Amino acid sequence: MVALVFPGQGSQRKGMGADLFARFPDLTRQADTVLGHSVEELCRSSGDGRLDRTEYAQPALFVVSALSYLARDPGLPQPTLLAGHSLGEYGALFAAGCFDFATGVRLVRERGALMGRAQGGGMLAVLGVDGDEVQALLAGTGARQVDVANYNTPTQTVLSGPLDELRMVSAALGQRPGVRCVPVRVSAAFHSRHMRPAAQEFATFLTGFSFADPHRTVISSVTARPYGAGQVAELLSRQIESPVRWSETMAYLRERGTTELEEMGPGKVLTGLWKQGRADGAKARAVAPAPVAVVAGVPAAAAARAPASPAPVAARAATAAPARPSDPAPPAPRTAPSPASPVPPASVSRGQRAEELGSAEFRQDYGIRYAYLAGAMFRGIASAELVIRMGRAGLMGFFGAGGLGLDKVESALVRIKDALGPDGRYGMNLLHSIDDPAYEHAVVDLCLKHGVHDVEAAGFTQLTPAVVQFRFSGAHRDAAGRAVAVRRVLAKVSRPEVAAAFMAPAPAAILRRLTADGRLTPQEAEIAAELPVGQDICVEADSGGHTDGGAALTLLPSMIRHRDAAMARHGYGRRIRIGAAGGIGAPEAVAAAFVLGADFVLTGSVNQCSPEAGTSDAVKDILAGLDVQDTAYAPAGDMFEIGARVQVVRKGTLFAARGNKLYQLYRSHDSWESIDAGTRRSVEETYFKRPFAEVWEETRAYHLGRGRDAEIEKADRLPKHRMALAFRWYFARSVRWGLEGEPTQKVNYQIQCGPAIGAFNHVVRGTGLEDWRHRHVDLIAEHLMTGAADVLARR
Repeated sequence: MVALVFPGQGSQRKGMGADLFARFPDLTRQADTVLGHSVEELCRSSGDGRLDRTEYAQPALFVVSALSYLARDPGLPQPTLLAGHSLGEYGALFAAGCFDFATGVRLVRERGALMGRAQGGGMLAVLGVDGDEVQALLAGTGARQVDVANYNTPTQTVLSGPLDELRMVSAALGQRPGVRCVPVRVSAAFHSRHMRPAAQEFATFLTGFSFADPHRTVISSVTARPYGAGQVAELLSRQIESPVRWSETMAYLRERGTTELEEMGPGKVLTGLWKQGRADGAKARAVAPAPVAVVAGVPAAAAARAPASPAPVAARAATAAPARPSDPAPPAPRTAPSPASPVPPASVSRGQRAEELGSAEFRQDYGIRYAYLAGAMFRGIASAELVIRMGRAGLMGFFGAGGLGLDKVESALVRIKDALGPDGRYGMNLLHSIDDPAYEHAVVDLCLKHGVHDVEAAGFTQLTPAVVQFRFSGAHRDAAGRAVAVRRVLAKVSRPEVAAAFMAPAPAAILRRLTADGRLTPQEAEIAAELPVGQDICVEADSGGHTDGGAALTLLPSMIRHRDAAMARHGYGRRIRIGAAGGIGAPEAVAAAFVLGADFVLTGSVNQCSPEAGTSDAVKDILAGLDVQDTAYAPAGDMFEIGARVQVVRKGTLFAARGNKLYQLYRSHDSWESIDAGTRRSVEETYFKRPFAEVWEETRAYHLGRGRDAEIEKADRLPKHRMALAFRWYFARSVRWGLEGEPTQKVNYQIQCGPAIGAFNHVVRGTGLEDWRHRHVDLIAEHLMTGAADVLARR
C-alpha cells in the first residue's frame, strides 16, 4: 500500500516546480498575491539566495508540494494515508481538504515569518545511535537546555538548543564508537522549548481561521497518530516547538500496511529516510501520544506542545543551506540552575507544568490557562490592545483606567467587550481617588453599565463606598441560601491594615450609606456583611508607580498569615487567595512567589515594554535598556502634599531628581514667591519651560473646568496650596510627555516603573525578546511561566 508524504524545509532547490506553474496559473497568481512576490521567479532563480531563507523557503515549498499533489495522475489509486515532515504537514492537510490553497499559503507565510525571525541557538544531527539512547546520553553531558527536535530514523536524531551546549554535546557524544555529530546550519533552535513564544504567537494567529476535519487519514508529526476531530489548529500550533516524530510516524504507517511512499514535492529526502529506517531494522520507537520521558530537564510531554521545524537531516545534513539570521522571534526562557531547596508546597511539586502552578481554583474561576495576570498601568498604558491580546491568548489583563477621562474609559470598555465578548477574560482598574471620590463612583457606574465582572482595586488607603458597591452589586443567595457575589475585587495592597480591610466584610457605615443612596439593595447589603470585599488579595512589593518599597520575602508570608487569621475569624466558605506583584521580572522570581505560597502572580513593569502597551516608542526604547539599578523614588503627583512616593525610571531622564527637588521646595517654603530668584528661574527654564504665571493660569483653568472651584478658592487663600497645585502641573505634564514621546522633553519624562524590567532585560538578552517589538504581552507571560516551571523542575 502506498502513502503520500510531503517533505519539509531543506528539500527546496533551485528550479523546483518548473513544470507546475504554467499548469496552474490561477493558483500561482493566488500565491503571488498572498506572498507579495512571484513564487515562480523565486523558485526559478533562487532569488539571490532568498530561497534558502526560512520566510521564503516555507511558502515556496508548500506551493510546489500542493501543486505536485494537484498534478498527480488522477487515474492512480488515491492513498488513504498521508503524512508530512514538519512544514510538509501543511501539504498533507491541504490534500485532505482541511483548507483551501490560498489559506494554506497564508498559514505557511505566517509560520515562515515567525520562524525566520528566530535567532540564537542551532541544531545538531546525531547519527549512529538509537533515538531512545540519545535522550539518556544527554543527561550525562551537562546540557540543560538541549531538546530532541527530530526523530528521523531509529539511528538519526536531531537536537536543538543553545550553540554552546550543542558543542558540548557534540564533543561528548562524538567520542562514542560509531556515533557522528553533524551541525545543521540553521538560524535558531527549531522544534524545541526555545520556539515556545513563536508557537504561542502562531496559535493566536490560527484563531482567525476555521478548519475542516481531514477527509483522509493524516498522521501528525507531533503525536505520530492521526488527526482527530477539531485538532488541526491545536496540533499546528504545537508543532513549532514540538519534536518531529518522523520515525514513529513511519512505524505507524508500516503498522497500517504501508509498503511504499510517494513523495509530493521536490527531492526524495523522505523516501531516503523510509529506506534507511527499514534498513536500521524494526527498532522504530514505540508510538505514544503523550511521551513520559524527560528531555533536558523538561517533561517531554510539555516540550512536545508546539509547531513547525526545519527539514529532516539526511546524511547530507552537513551541507544544508544556511538560514539567514533575521529579526528574531522570541525564544523560550533562559534560566539559570537553582540551588537545592526545601520540599516545595504542593502547588509547585517536582515536574509540574506551567499550567499547574499556583491555585487551580483561581485559574478555573478566571477561566485562564496560567495563574498569571497582567496588571493595570494607569492612563491606558495597560491598553485595550494589551487586554484584548491577553484575553485571546487564554489569559487576562486589567485595563489601566486610572487618570483617564470617563469618555476614554468607556470607549476602551466598549472596544474590549466587542473584541472579547461580554463574558470575555478582562478586567478594569479602579484607582483610589483621594481628592475626587465622585470619579471612583463614575468608573464603577461605567463598569456596572457594561457588565464588567472584575476590577483591580489599586492605591487604596481605606475602603470606599465605590469599591464596596462594585463588589456587591448583583449579590444574591443561591438555591441553597448561600451568599453569592457575582463580581470580584482583586485588591493590590502593600500594608497589612489595608489588606485586613479588604479581607473583612464591608463596614456597616458604608453599607448604610450605599443603601440610603440606592446604590445597593437591602439584600445586597445583607450579603455584603457576610463576604470579604476582596476575594483576591495581591501583595504588592517593590513595584513601579505608587509603592511602599516593601520586600516580597517579608510581605507575602505575613499577608498569608493575615489571610489565615481572617478566614478563621469570619468563617468564610471560600478561601481568600493571595497573589504576588512587584519585582516579577524573571522566571526565578515567579518560581519564588509560588514557593512562598502565592496562589497567582501579577506583572506590571515588564508589560510596559511591549508592542501593546499604550506608551510611546521613545519610552519603550528607554525601558528596554534598563538594568535593575536604574530606577528611583519620586513624589507622587496625585498625593504630592502628603509625600507619597512612586518608583520611576532614573536612567535617561531627570524627572526623579527634579520631582524630589520640587517636593523639597514645597516643604521648605510657604509660597512660590518666597523661593530665591535663581532657583525660581531655574525651575521655570528647565522644568516648566515657561513662566510660573503661565503654569498657574493653565492649572487654574483646569480645576475650574472640572468643577473644582474649592481648590482654587483654597489656593487664593493659601499661597502654599497654590504652589502645590502648580507643582502638580509638572508631574502631570511629565507623564504626558512620556506617553506622547515628546522629543524636546525627554529629560522630563516620568516613567513609572520598577526594577523588574531590568531583570527581564537580563533574562532575554541575546534572545528574540531582546527587541521590545517582539515582546508581546502573552509571550512575556509564556516566557515567565514556562521558565518558572523549568526552574522548579530542576530543583
